[in-house]
Amino acid sequence: MIIKPIYYYRLAQVGYFGLFALLMLWNTVLTPATHFPVALMLLITVTPLLLPLRGFLHGNSKSCAWMAYISLIYFIHGSVETYVNSDGRLYPALETGLGLMLFFGATLYVHFAGKQR
Repeated sequence: MIIKPIYYYRLAQVGYFGLFALLMLWNTVLTPATHFPVALMLLITVTPLLLPLRGFLHGNSKSCAWMAYISLIYFIHGSVETYVNSDGRLYPALETGLGLMLFFGATLYVHFAGKQR
């Protein structure tokens, strides 16, 4: 049984939009920062996701590869935050899981879409 590359692309999209929504909610509604302005935190956390967005939404392989690289930043941040923060581990654990979903979906899409052509 061979899985079509579009399913990996959908997995990457779910990871992307879940990660985007989590970061927007986490920094504005759920636990806003007290030492930094909310706008600065949104610029720092959300901007890397927006850079390859246009190509990613069109299924461009290079943009999907860059999205996979960028997702590793969120995986590392979520992993470290989950390990360090003993009070609230739910949001960083979700960030880790969604970052991995985005990484594997984008990587497998690029791999199998390239073999199909």
